[in-house]
Amino acid sequence: MVVEQSREAALKLLASLDPAQRSKITAPFDTPDHQDWTYLPGDRPGLQLAELSAAQEALAMRLLELAYSERALVDARGVMAAEIILRGLDDPLSVAESGGWAGTTVGERFFLRILGDPAGMEPWAWRLNGHHIALHLTFVDGAISFTPQFFGSNPAMVLSGPQTGRRFLAAEQDLGFQLLHALEPGQLEIALVSAEAPHDMLTRHDPIADPSLLHRGLPYGELNPEQRQIFSLLLGQYIGRAAGPIGLQTWQDITQQGIERLTFAWAGATEPGAGHYYSIAGPTFLAEYDNTQDDANHIHSVWRDFRNDWGTDLLAAHYAMGRH
Repeated sequence: MVVEQSREAALKLLASLDPAQRSKITAPFDTPDHQDWTYLPGDRPGLQLAELSAAQEALAMRLLELAYSERALVDARGVMAAEIILRGLDDPLSVAESGGWAGTTVGERFFLRILGDPAGMEPWAWRLNGHHIALHLTFVDGAISFTPQFFGSNPAMVLSGPQTGRRFLAAEQDLGFQLLHALEPGQLEIALVSAEAPHDMLTRHDPIADPSLLHRGLPYGELNPEQRQIFSLLLGQYIGRAAGPIGLQTWQDITQQGIERLTFAWAGATEPGAGHYYSIAGPTFLAEYDNTQDDANHIHSVWRDFRNDWGTDLLAAHYAMGRH
C-alpha cells in the first residue's frame, strides 16, 4: 500500500513541476552520487524546497506523510526550526512548523530529489537532504528501504530569546540517560566503553556503515525486565520514526535476528551537560547518537541498516531474479 501510494505521490509531484524544476529534482537511479550524503551545511543535488509553490509543497509533504510517523514529521519540522533559530533566519513558528517553505531562507537549505522513474517497474528512490536532516527511501519490487536516516539539531536546547528552554530530539537524550542510570555497577562497567565521547558519530556520513568501528557494549540479553523496557523505548525513538508498516517490519527483522544480540554502548559524560554518546547495534540494525559539540548542545542521531542501507539486499534480490 505504502509503495503504490508513494509512487502515485511522486508522479503527482513530478507532474506539477515545470521543466526547470524537474531537471533539478530528477536523476537516474544509478547516478554516480547515489550513495553520497551528508548532514553538514551546504548545497546538495536536487530541488530546493524554497522553489516549491504551496500546492507543490503539499504534494511533497504527501511523500513524507506516507513514509514517516507523525512524530517523525514533528521532528523534521523541529530540525528546520532549530536551523532558523541557529542562523537567525525566518520566524520558526510561521515557517518551519507550518511547513511553509516557499521563498524562505530555510527552504533554500533543504533539497528534494527523485532517482529513477516512479512510473516504471525498475527501482526508484526519493530523498530529502539538508543541514541536520537526511531521509532516504528506496523502492524495489514492492518493498522499501528506509535508511540511512539522520536527524540532528543545533541547538539541542534554546538558551536565549523568546523560545528559551525549548528542546529538540529530547527523548533520544533523556531515554539514553535513563537507561544508563538504570544499569547495575557490573552492567555499567560493560556498557561504558570510554570515558571520553567521540567528536561525532563513529560511522559519520559514510556511504556504507562499518560495524567494526563500533564498540560492543552491554547485550540486551543481560538486562533485567525494567531495563529492557527502557531499552525498547529508546530503540522505539528510532524505529518509531517510520510509518506503521515500515516500523513493524523493522521490529520483526530485529526479532528474527535476535533482539538479545543488540548491544548498548555509552561513551563520555554520565550526566547531561557534557559530551556524551551512545549506540544501539546488532547484526543488521544500528542507531548512533552524539551530543558533544557546542558545549554538548548539538545533537546528531542516525539509523543505519548494515544489510539494507540504500536497499542493498532488495536490489541484490531484484537483479538476481533477472528483473533488470
